[in-house]
Amino acid sequence: MSLGSRLVKGLDNLGFKELFPIQERALNPLLQGKDVIGQAKTGTGKTVAYAIPMLEGIETGNRIVQGLIITPTRELTVQVSNEIKRMGRYTDIKVVAVYGGQPIGIQLRHLEMGVHILVGTPGRTIDLIKRGALLLSKVKFMVLDEADTMLDMGFRVDIEYILKETPNARQMGLFSATMPEKIIQLSGKYMNEPEKILIDSDELSVETLDQKYILTDGKPKLGVLARILSEEKPSSVLVFCATKFRVDRLAWNLRGKFLGVDALHGNLSQNQRDRVMQLFRAQKIKILVATDLAARGLDIPHIDCIINYDVPKNPLIYFHRVGRTARAGGSGKSYTLVSREELEDFIRIQDITTVSIKPAYCDVRKGYSSLNLKKFHNRKSESENINGLVSKYCERCGKWVNWVSEGALCKCGDCGKILR
Repeated sequence: MSLGSRLVKGLDNLGFKELFPIQERALNPLLQGKDVIGQAKTGTGKTVAYAIPMLEGIETGNRIVQGLIITPTRELTVQVSNEIKRMGRYTDIKVVAVYGGQPIGIQLRHLEMGVHILVGTPGRTIDLIKRGALLLSKVKFMVLDEADTMLDMGFRVDIEYILKETPNARQMGLFSATMPEKIIQLSGKYMNEPEKILIDSDELSVETLDQKYILTDGKPKLGVLARILSEEKPSSVLVFCATKFRVDRLAWNLRGKFLGVDALHGNLSQNQRDRVMQLFRAQKIKILVATDLAARGLDIPHIDCIINYDVPKNPLIYFHRVGRTARAGGSGKSYTLVSREELEDFIRIQDITTVSIKPAYCDVRKGYSSLNLKKFHNRKSESENINGLVSKYCERCGKWVNWVSEGALCKCGDCGKILR
């Protein structure tokens, strides 16, 4: 690709051996100056795909912002900026992260000294623009990371404000693990004939991720979660809850049963959030209970288990959550605890994945085990809470199969998919 020797040296030191598919297909169009929409499974190197062309195109002699990356969270902003700094460590390119919660004076001083690449959250980026401290008139390459979130209604007004401050001739990239069709259609408003690179767009889960679900059926979820943690003994686990209150309450309950438990959500100060993330990365926190603040983009390789304590309302959030493990070709496990009230939400998740989310069973007193539905096929309807067998067509398996009826539910005897 005729990259600069200093950039190649930085990549070599990071241990790059070969390209992931999104990198292989996105790098050349970006290096050629084309706009790109890039979608690939989480953990497959999207940051590298857009960072290399950005680093390669920077004019180091001109200390003004030439590369702009907007991310939805403070944690992702810090992570992306650090990753770019590592890639460009042998160049003279200056990278700064700007986000709320950090004293703005520090960020102002960096901008005064001169910055080539700015990574920021929308709110703090706009604040710096309005203060006259951030000029974007020389931006050559702009990226929206986690673009599906960035172009959602909550961020769209901010993004349009920032875009108006950049030149019309800028190059632009949208990258995310999920890229709904409405976002692709919307991108036409901001981009110039973008090249669409959609890797495995019909399947959002990685193959090395072992996904399971447990129907709690009125049992306290805390007991089920405690059983999983006690029997699986994951070295590093991320537990997702729906709200900040539920995060705090669950973390408090778990501290009475396990060591190394902490919480992460938006009500914490930036110093508290930074401390928690630093301890979790250093594996001094073993169990981190979090809101979906931690579901987007965070790359912590040692996470080996994800637990969805609450099923997300938006099915795409599920894939962002479980994507925190099994990254860069590694393996991992995920468990989703499904209450009766959450069945419809979970079925929507099953409907958009062809990978089997396998059923498991948990008895709080005896522990949990994987549930092989086929073993029930020849049993009487009264045994094991199995009320009967029916034959139905399973879209995931692509054939007529025996379905096992359990209470009011019906499951595929082969893959465990719940019948709507």
